[in-house]
Amino acid sequence: MPLHWKLVIDCADPHRQADFWAAALGYDVEDNSALITALLESGYVSASLVTEHHGRRAWRDAAAVRHPDDPVDPASGTGLGRRLLFNRVPEPKPDTKNRLHIDIHTEADDRPTTVDRLTNLGATVVRHVDEPAGSWSILKDPEGNEFCVH
Repeated sequence: MPLHWKLVIDCADPHRQADFWAAALGYDVEDNSALITALLESGYVSASLVTEHHGRRAWRDAAAVRHPDDPVDPASGTGLGRRLLFNRVPEPKPDTKNRLHIDIHTEADDRPTTVDRLTNLGATVVRHVDEPAGSWSILKDPEGNEFCVH
């Protein structure tokens, strides 16, 4: 039986990263406010673990995005399918190439438009690659994580 998984990305600002990647992929930022409110009211979590983002309660040190067509747990707001989870960590990203990265696929003639859209969202272009095996663009998200646009 296949296992359920999500991609977890360490970062300095999980909400900024979630906003970027939701816009980049057409995903939804998860809304965990109902769960957070219930946990605060029951005393299970402290207010120090919570912030406000987009006018609703959110976890201070974590945010996630989910594919809009996948199911959601109504009690927690957690996506039950394709997800990216962003966790705040104290150390900065090492100035080395990622060992794992996201590839975004577009139609070949849409790649320049997609790259422009992503740079307007806060990505930076590292370089464009044109090889016999194909062509793609390498970008960095707002925190310097590399990803490719094919």
